[in-house]
Amino acid sequence: MLVSHNGTAPTIHPDAWVAPDATLYGDVEIGAGTRILPGARVVAEGGGRIRIAETCIVMENAVIRATARHNCSIAEHCLIGPGAHVVGAEVADRVFVATGAAVFHGAHLETGCEVRIHATVHLRTRLAAGSTVPIGWVAVGDPAEILPPDRHDEIWARQRPLDFPGWVYGVDRHAPDPMAAITGGLSRALAGHAGDRVVAG
Repeated sequence: MLVSHNGTAPTIHPDAWVAPDATLYGDVEIGAGTRILPGARVVAEGGGRIRIAETCIVMENAVIRATARHNCSIAEHCLIGPGAHVVGAEVADRVFVATGAAVFHGAHLETGCEVRIHATVHLRTRLAAGSTVPIGWVAVGDPAEILPPDRHDEIWARQRPLDFPGWVYGVDRHAPDPMAAITGGLSRALAGHAGDRVVAG
């Protein structure tokens, strides 16, 4: 299904293929030879844009998102695995993001990186070319430190200064009620979907 959002509809190269039950929302561009498999969601919110280059594979139930604050780009010959989540990141050529992995806002994955099953690349993290984040591990920081999930205190020490609520939502973590500020802001931003319309599907 192709949906016009914020006045912009997806564009798909004639040599690309999008499964009938996948959804592309808003300012999304799909390159030649790219395949968007069943159940995938490629959503550009509120003025954000997504560019997926040539010969990429976005597998079943993967989610690729952009926001007004964070565009998302995926370069050539990348594979985004089933159930993976890539939001507001820059992904260079020949990157593999495995099943259930997550890549967050402002992350930069350089050429040939691998983010293995259920691994995480935190916001504002830069993975050098050829880096691997092992199964279930966490990459955080610029340059990235790659840590096992049982080292939470070390992960948090690197993650906290990256300021997830401020960077992603523009909300001060120490505001009187940060969750109300986050959800209120999201509610206002997502109200823009009231004008969306299906353009193909």
